Amino acid sequence: MQNSPAAPFLSLILPVLNEAATLTAQLAALQPLRARGAEVLVVDGGSADGTAELAQAVVDRLLASPAGRALQMNAGASVSQGQFLLFLHADTTLPPAADELIRQAAAAGAAWGRFDVRIDGRQRLLRVVERMMNWRSRLTGVATGDQAIFVRRDLFCAVGGYPELPLMEDIALSKRLRQIAPPACLRERVLTSGRRWEKHGVLRTILLMWRLRASYFLGADPQGLAVRYGYLPRPR
Repeated sequence: MQNSPAAPFLSLILPVLNEAATLTAQLAALQPLRARGAEVLVVDGGSADGTAELAQAVVDRLLASPAGRALQMNAGASVSQGQFLLFLHADTTLPPAADELIRQAAAAGAAWGRFDVRIDGRQRLLRVVERMMNWRSRLTGVATGDQAIFVRRDLFCAVGGYPELPLMEDIALSKRLRQIAPPACLRERVLTSGRRWEKHGVLRTILLMWRLRASYFLGADPQGLAVRYGYLPRPR
């Protein structure tokens, strides 16, 4: 990973795949951070809907990578310049002052961390889900990708980056990081899409995620879990 004398404080790394419908608005929301010196990198996993073309003019680096969040995020990190790296899902929106909040956390000694999350949607049960997500993360020191994980670049390098798993890569990274330092659990919230919850049903999605996480902690193959989650096609 590169780190020049004039390196920015923060690099935002977005793995994307066929996100043309929402990417323009998300990248527009990141322009004030760019104006304050943050670096924005989009890593496209082979989109067929014009995602890369939409990003071209409003990011600092546009990269191509094989599909897979872990692969894409590691590819972005490898050419990034920031002292801190923030990994942002394409359906998650940062608080406007995210860069300053991370600066404050770093000044207080944080080496990595995440934000609290709010799920976009009106169903009351989503409020319970997001509270449980934030509470569980605070209790266990494990963060999910929806919470916009940020990490000092030297620590990210020291743990070997994201494990190249098709699912649960965020859990695996958190487990490595928390062995070195506890996370800064920022109470300011990112807003993440509720589209999966609404499409499949809140209760059904909760139960699925519980089963997947339990299976992962019991040693299940992440490839099979990714198929169950819908990230990978089922074998014929």
